[in-house]
Amino acid sequence: MSAPPPPERRRVSAAGCAGGPRVPARIPVADRTRFLRRPEHRLLRGLALAALVVAWEGLARLGWVPVLFLPSPLGVLQEGWDMLRSGEMLVHVGASLQRLVLGFALGAGLGVAAGVAVGFFAVADAVGTPLIAATFPVPKIALLPLLILWLGLGEPSKVAVIALGVFFPMAINTYAGVRQADPLLVRAAVAFGARRWSVIRKVILPSALPMIFAGLRLGAGTALLLLVAAEMIAVESGIGFLVLHAGNIMATTKLMVGIVLLSLLGVLSHWGLGRLERAVVRWRT
Repeated sequence: MSAPPPPERRRVSAAGCAGGPRVPARIPVADRTRFLRRPEHRLLRGLALAALVVAWEGLARLGWVPVLFLPSPLGVLQEGWDMLRSGEMLVHVGASLQRLVLGFALGAGLGVAAGVAVGFFAVADAVGTPLIAATFPVPKIALLPLLILWLGLGEPSKVAVIALGVFFPMAINTYAGVRQADPLLVRAAVAFGARRWSVIRKVILPSALPMIFAGLRLGAGTALLLLVAAEMIAVESGIGFLVLHAGNIMATTKLMVGIVLLSLLGVLSHWGLGRLERAVVRWRT
C-alpha cells in the first residue's frame, strides 16, 4: 500500500482538477522602512517662512514694539521696492555679490586643494595638520585689521577675509571626506593600473563629494557673516554698509531691508547648493 501524497501535491492536483494552476494570493506585509524615507515637504517649508512673516506682521500691528524698533513686513517691502526703483538696492547687492563670489570661490578652491593634499599625502599631512589646527580657532574677523595693513582698505582685504573664513571649513571637511574613502576601492583602482592622480580624480574626490558639499554649506554661511563685518569698514556700498549706515541714522526700515536681503542670500545659497549636490552626487539621491 503506497503512502499518501504530500499536502503540496494534493493542493496542486486539486487545482489542476479545477481547471488549471491557481496562483496563491499575496500576503500584505507592512513597510518597515517607512521611517527611513525623507520627503521634501516643500509646502511645509513655505508655510514655515510664511508663519514667520505673519507673526512678525502681527507683532508689529499689535503695537507692543514701537515701529521705530520693529517696522512691519509691509513697510519693509515698500521700502525695498522704493530702493529697487531708485537703483540703490542694485548698487548694494551688486557690490556685495562681487565680494562674496570672489571670496567664496577663492576660499573653496584653496580649501579643497589643501584638504585633498593633507588627506592623501603623508608629508602634507605632517605639515598641514598642525598649521590648520593652530590657525583655525583664530576669529577671522580679528584678522581684518591685519589684512587691511597688508592689503590696504580696498577690495583685496574684504575678499581675503571672506576667503579665509571659507577656507577652513572646506579644508577640514574635504580632509575628512578623503580619509573616509574606502581603501578597498583605492586598492582595486591601483590593481587595475590607475596612477596616483587617477586615483585622486576617479576614487578619492567622488568619495569626498558629500563632505565637500557639507563644507560648502558651512562656508556659505560663514562668508555671509564675514561679508557684513568686512563691509562695515571703509566702504561706500554693500549690504553691510547699508545696515551700518541705516542704523547710524535710525532708519530702521532700511536696516531691515538689508537684513532681509542677507536672509534671502542665505536661503538662495542653501537651495542652490542643495540642487547642485543632487545633480553631482546622484548616487545619494
